[in-house]
Order: sequence, then C-alpha cells, then structure tokens
Amino acid sequence: MTEKERLFCAYYAEDGDARGCAARAGFVIAPRRSAARLLAKEEIRAEISRLEKEKRATAALVEKGLRRLAFGSVADAMRLMLCEDTLTAEEIEKLDLFNVSDIKRPKGGGLEIKFFDRLKALERLEKLGTGEENTQSSFVQALAEGARLLSQEDDS
Repeated sequence: MTEKERLFCAYYAEDGDARGCAARAGFVIAPRRSAARLLAKEEIRAEISRLEKEKRATAALVEKGLRRLAFGSVADAMRLMLCEDTLTAEEIEKLDLFNVSDIKRPKGGGLEIKFFDRLKALERLEKLGTGEENTQSSFVQALAEGARLLSQEDDS
C-alpha cells in the first residue's frame, strides 16, 4: 500500500467523504474516480475497517475514563490524606487515585489533594452520547467547506 493510499484510508475512516478524502490524500486528478477505484480494492477496505475498529476502541476507552472520573470513588484519596504516615509504599501503590489530578505537601504540613472536575467529565460524557464531541469546530468546518468548493471548481 502506498503512502497516499494509507492517507486515504486514515481520512476515510475519520469522515467517510470518499472524494474529499482522496483529494486530501493527494489524488488531485479526478479524485472521485480515484476514490471509487481505491474503495474497490479489498486491501483498502480492510485497512479502513481496521482503522474504524481502532477508532471505536479508542472512543470506548475515552468514555470509560470519563465515566471513572465522573462517578469514581475518592475513598482511597481520603485514606491517603488521613493516614499519610501509616501507609507503606506498597499500600500507596494499591490505592485507586485515578480521580486525583494533583497532590502537594504544603510547607505548613498536611496534604493538599486536587481532583479532576466531575462536572466537566459529565459534560463530555453527554457530548459523546449526543454525538457533539465528534463534530468539528466552526473554523475547521469553514476550512473544509472552502477546500471542497475549490476542488469542485478544479473539477469543472
């Protein structure tokens, strides 16, 4: 598989616009026909399928992490804060501190623990559920639309 074909596969797995993906990958002469020719190849379809599965797996990991941030327990962090001198290194290693973003020991003593923002995690989960997270910013959309119009002028 050539580098241009790999790029086409990556772009196609992201947005599914065959002609636009072919043009972005470097198939500038008749991108629509190039896209059709590429999609007819079994090797290309298999690579696109692999990339789409990889994308879904990554999205699932992100969702799992956000759920853990939003709904996870802070009990182990509290245990660390309240029993700071009595925990061994092995016990500390076993603590679930996934929700902790920062731990500091101020000069005056004690322990300062900051947690990730649960509300932001919930907002991200909601966006993932509604599909908003996958939409592009208006700037990127404007650039893509401009590129599409330019390529249509070139095809004419």
